Amino acid sequence: MHLFQTGRTDTTMTYVDDTRAKRNVAVLVLAQAILGAQLPMIFVIGGLAGGQLASNPCLATLPISFIVFGSMTTAPWISPLMQRNGRRFGFFLGAFAGAVGAAVSAYGLYISSFPILLAGSYLTGIYMSAQGFYRFAATDTASEGFRPKAISYVMAGGLLSAIVGPQLNKLVSDAFVIPFLGTYLAIIVLNLVGMFLFLWLDLPKGSKKEPPAVAAPAGRTRMELLRDPRILVAIICAMVSYSLMNLVMTSTPLAVVGCGFTTDNANDIVSAHVLAMFAPSFFTGHLIARFGVERIVSLGLVILALAGGVALSGVELTNFYIALILLGLGWNFGFIGATTMLAGAHHPEERGAVQGMNDMIVFGMVTVASLASGGLMNCSGGTAVEGWNAVNIAMIPFLVLAGGSLIWLVRQPKMAV
Repeated sequence: MHLFQTGRTDTTMTYVDDTRAKRNVAVLVLAQAILGAQLPMIFVIGGLAGGQLASNPCLATLPISFIVFGSMTTAPWISPLMQRNGRRFGFFLGAFAGAVGAAVSAYGLYISSFPILLAGSYLTGIYMSAQGFYRFAATDTASEGFRPKAISYVMAGGLLSAIVGPQLNKLVSDAFVIPFLGTYLAIIVLNLVGMFLFLWLDLPKGSKKEPPAVAAPAGRTRMELLRDPRILVAIICAMVSYSLMNLVMTSTPLAVVGCGFTTDNANDIVSAHVLAMFAPSFFTGHLIARFGVERIVSLGLVILALAGGVALSGVELTNFYIALILLGLGWNFGFIGATTMLAGAHHPEERGAVQGMNDMIVFGMVTVASLASGGLMNCSGGTAVEGWNAVNIAMIPFLVLAGGSLIWLVRQPKMAV
């Protein structure tokens, strides 16, 4: 049993047992690795499958947009649902929706129906939303000192998904006469197998059968929460980090193939990107604890800007690899930092409202980004190169927004004096 010491200003020394939290983190890491493999698979072939069925090339990335839209509209109800019935119930529901969504998408491909493919994509978004709460579940039984590390370790589970997803995609995407049908069939299996991992979670059961105490605090309203500078900036930085990552990643397979490379090249580039998204998670929590969350989020935004610069400098395979690796690193520091900032900025009774509101706003913007990605890529220029450049130039105003909000937050103590 591991015990760690927390510092205090007096002579009292408090010891906290994080054994339970570490067990939950281990389960969530495996879930992130196995169930999470479906997302890089879909993000590689989603735009290509959409381009195969859509009548307008500007709508090629609409299947990915529907996934993110499904995640956005799910967050407001699945977060309170988990608070009432427990995280495990929500995670089971998410995996089941992922299996059903993949089945519906496979049927859409089989009968060449773009609307049915979109319907399946929306159901996949329910899984994506549930997966987004793995990082919050890691903090439910963790001490304050272990919290940023717990978030980082769970996000690090994406390392295996970064390897398993794209490599499995290579094996199954062309296994049938209908392109990409094998991908969706494999995703059904991943969900049905992976959902049983949640049986080993040891998390609070929820408050469904527990009447609130007479003097229990009600928590702040959503508008009051948004007026909290720390919560507001955390949401802005999470929104920008995730949206820009999605904007560029969604159009990457289209850009790679459009510039004369192969789908396998796109799989390998996305694999490198997802590895870069999650590899730093082993030490991101330590960096946050040592240097402060604001500095790590700032570093993430700078790296995202560098990714755009590399992408604009050329369209060789090397440029794609370096740009997408930097994109993953920037997302890791920006998004995990923003998540840590948010987790420490609200009271326990506000958890459902804050986390649901956060994911609704974040994935609302990600939905817009993924939809804009196809339009910028396919309809903003005459060539794939012009479209790719437009995607990366579009990052600039959002980086300015997030950077400005961080500067404003840092200046808050001085302004309040």
